[in-house]
This record gives sequence, structure tokens and C-alpha cells, in this order.
Amino acid sequence: KSEKKIIKNTKTNNLKAQIISKAFYFHAKGDIGQAIKHYKYFINQGFADSKVFSNYGVLLKESGNITEAEVSFRKAIALNPNFAMSHSNLGIILKDLGKLEEAEVSFRKAIALNPKSANFFSNLGGVLRDLRKLQEAELFIQKAIELNPNFAKAYFNLGSILYDLGKLEK
Repeated sequence: KSEKKIIKNTKTNNLKAQIISKAFYFHAKGDIGQAIKHYKYFINQGFADSKVFSNYGVLLKESGNITEAEVSFRKAIALNPNFAMSHSNLGIILKDLGKLEEAEVSFRKAIALNPKSANFFSNLGGVLRDLRKLQEAELFIQKAIELNPNFAKAYFNLGSILYDLGKLEK
């Protein structure tokens, strides 16, 4: 019985690898329709992989399916709570849905998992600005710039926050 189980597991793992490989290939190639088709097929087979759910969520967001994207990112996080990018992507979706407090929590988790990502700090700064926590927003945007001095969006956001704070000279 154990030999049959090993053979079945090997076939299952090979099938999973083939589907993921095709999905990643089409995603990288920019063939969104085929990538979505393969991600959905993978999921419909009952397979679970945090990167698949995260990538699928990105494509769902890009195609305007924000609510489905949120579900996909939450599934990715449930499968791998230490995948910082999934927390950040969920934060973006939550911000788009107007769930700013939840977005703040997601971005803070992403930063805790990867404190070297300028994007994560910038995203949190943007949410804090929207929540009118301007002093804290300024600090996070400045950290984003410290991590990536060529991050144009962070400078734009910093200018907006400084304006809101009345620090016009800066």
C-alpha cells in the first residue's frame, strides 16, 4: 500500500508542478487570460500554494475583481502567514475597498516580516495619511525614502503630507 501511495503522491506533485509552471510562465509572459486559467485550474484541483493564491490575487485585482482578490490574498496568508508580499497586497486591496484600519494592520505586518521594503513603508505612509495620522505618515514615508532614495512616488507622497502638515517650506 505504501508503494502505491508514494506513486500517487509523486504523480500529484508532478501535476501540481506542471500546472504552477504553466501559470507562472503565462503570468511572466503577460498572458493574463492563460495565467488566470491555470491558477484557477490549480485551485480547483484542491491544491494549495501561497504563491499561487498571491499571484492569482494580483491578476484578479488587475482585472477589476477586487473582492475576489481579497479572498485570494487572505487564503495566501492563511497558507503562509510569513509571506510579506501577500500582507502588502492585501493591504492595497483593503485600501482600495476603503478598509483603511485593516489596510494599516496588513502593511504593518508586511513591514514586520520585511523591514527593508521601501514599498511597504510607502504604502503604510499613504494609508496613515488617509487616516489623517499625518506625523506618523511622514515618518514612514521618510523611512521609505531612506531605504530607496530614488523612490519618486515616496517623495510625491512626502510632499503631500508636508503640505497637509503646513510645513510648506519643506
